[in-house]
Amino acid sequence: MESKVAQRIPYSQIRVMFDAAQKLEKQGKKIIHLEIGRPDFNTPEHIVEAAIGALRAGKHHYSQNAGIPELRQAISDKFSSEYNLEYDPQTEVVVSNGVAEGVYVAIHALLNPGDEILIPDPRWVNYDIDAITNSVDPVDYTLLEESSFQPDPEEIEEKITGKTKMILVASPSNPTGGVTRKNVLERIAELAIKHDLLVLSDEIYEKIVYPPAEHVSIAAFQDMRERTILLNGFSKFFSMTGWRLGYVLGPKELTNPILRYHQYMITSTNTFAQWGAVAAMKGNQEPSQAMVREFQKRRDYMSEAINQISGFRCPKPDGAFYLFPSIKETGMDGFRMAGMLLEKAGVATVAGECFGKNGAGHIRISYSNSLDNLREAVKKIESVMSEI
Repeated sequence: MESKVAQRIPYSQIRVMFDAAQKLEKQGKKIIHLEIGRPDFNTPEHIVEAAIGALRAGKHHYSQNAGIPELRQAISDKFSSEYNLEYDPQTEVVVSNGVAEGVYVAIHALLNPGDEILIPDPRWVNYDIDAITNSVDPVDYTLLEESSFQPDPEEIEEKITGKTKMILVASPSNPTGGVTRKNVLERIAELAIKHDLLVLSDEIYEKIVYPPAEHVSIAAFQDMRERTILLNGFSKFFSMTGWRLGYVLGPKELTNPILRYHQYMITSTNTFAQWGAVAAMKGNQEPSQAMVREFQKRRDYMSEAINQISGFRCPKPDGAFYLFPSIKETGMDGFRMAGMLLEKAGVATVAGECFGKNGAGHIRISYSNSLDNLREAVKKIESVMSEI
């Protein structure tokens, strides 16, 4: 027996594909994993050592609900120096269990059943599910390949109703890798102010942006700090996915209810992991920057190579570590293509349909794998497609 809400929650198709790939591996088949959205680099050693040192020093008991003061101060300092955004580390910073929890608690703590939240399509799978779990209605706004996956502010305004309470923006984007341009974010900010809406800004890929593209935070625009909940974390740039650490920033009127929700959900995040995060924020950034440079090499190779495959059309993304090629010319949908590539080529990808209706006819490729493996994956995909 399950609740009516639970009945509306599907299994993540990303994980379904991952499990299917692992099943084939157990049967002895070599699989090249391009389906999971995680860096393939280990966490930098100085971060690991800081967490080990915290364990040995006995820093492994409960922390304050909002996180250890040292980490909240480091997060506050980052946004002050990099964006000229001032957040009180005592009342306006909450250390969360990844951005995943941040999205969930923000929607549940700030919206009511029957409210509407505008979300991008295609989008990360959690956005609409987190809304559904609070009986909040997710309303899609469109990201299209022909417009470089940029939101259309005019379409967004057309979809604002009396029930709309929040706009979710995500830049750089999962699954498209798109980076929202400054002028587009400015227009979205104007809409939020005009219609008195909150903005939930997922900026987890903030540091994985390829020149000349630049990351811009919507919270930094005039009059936007007070209506923006900014989400970020350590999973991507610092390759700390399994550490489960993120953070929520916003004015105390918004972070206070989020903190109250957070404290009953998980009490606090892992204490010794937080000490590792302090080292990440304050320590040597070069290992992470080197990782981003390697991702750029992979992006350049993969976007060109995939475009050479018959039936594939692949724009070059400006951020994150995903390609979102169209496979519409093959006549297949994303599920069929991803299934075929897994079974026949031994290459695991994800159907674009998993990310919303506008993902139909695409697949998501995570180029978070070695260049040697990426070259092999391309050859295998080419071989399978040449037989069709």
